[in-house]
Amino acid sequence: MGETIAIINQKGGCGKTTTAVNLAASLATLGKSVLLVDMDPQGNATTSFGINKQELKNTVYAAISGQVSVKKAIIPTIVENLFILPSNISLSGVEVELSKLDNYHLVLKELLSPIVDIFDYIIIDLPPSLGVITINGLVASDSLIIPIQAEYFALEGLADLTNTINLVEERLRSPSPIKGIVLTLYDSRTRLGKEVYSELKKYFGDKENIFKTVISRNIRLAEAPSYGMPCIAYDEESRGARSYLKLAKEILSLESDGG
Repeated sequence: MGETIAIINQKGGCGKTTTAVNLAASLATLGKSVLLVDMDPQGNATTSFGINKQELKNTVYAAISGQVSVKKAIIPTIVENLFILPSNISLSGVEVELSKLDNYHLVLKELLSPIVDIFDYIIIDLPPSLGVITINGLVASDSLIIPIQAEYFALEGLADLTNTINLVEERLRSPSPIKGIVLTLYDSRTRLGKEVYSELKKYFGDKENIFKTVISRNIRLAEAPSYGMPCIAYDEESRGARSYLKLAKEILSLESDGG
C-alpha cells in the first residue's frame, strides 16, 4: 500500500505547489509510481504540466460530485510514472457543497480509496487556506509536509496550522503526522535563511523532522511552470531540480529507515 502525503500551508507564496509538483516529479524520476492530486481551485499544479485546465471536464471536482470515476479523471503527465488528478475553477464551489454533508471530511479519503494501492505515493496539493478542502486533505493523508519560506513572517500562522492539524486528529480521530518541514525560497547570500531555520528548530524542538534538504531560490524553478514542465524536465541540471531530487531521496531514506 502506498503513502498519501499532503503538502500543506495556509500561507500563500511559500512554495507549496512548487514543492508538490517537483517532489512528485522527482519521486517519479526515481522510479516510484506517483499520483499528484490538485486540490487547489486555482489549478496551478495542473497547469505546471502544460495542461489546459479551462478545457478539462474530467477533474477532481467531477470525480467528487460523481460525474466521473476517479480512475477516468486521472491523466498521465510528461514525466514517466507520474499521473495527475487535475483541477480547475469548478472546484471552488465544493466547500459549500461538502459542508452540507454529515461526513464531509471523508469525501476525499473515500474518493482515493480505490486507487491507494495503485501508486507508491499520492501527493495532495492543498489550497492556501484551512477550510473544508484542507480538512479533507488532512483526513485523506497518511502524513504531511509543510513548506515554509525563508522569510521573517514564515512562522506567522504556523500556530493556526498546527492547531488545525491537532483538531482534525482529536475531533475526527484522524491523525496526520508531520513527515517533515522543508525550508523554501532560501537565499544563501543572506543570514535570514539561517535565522528562520534556527527559529523553526526552536518552534518545533525535537518533535518534528526538519528536512536537511533546503530549497534555494532558483530562476529555473520559477520559469519551469510557464513552460508547462516540472523543473526536472525543464532543466535537470539546475539547482532547483537537484534540490527537489535530493528532497525526494531524503524522503525515501526515511521510509527505508522506518521513519
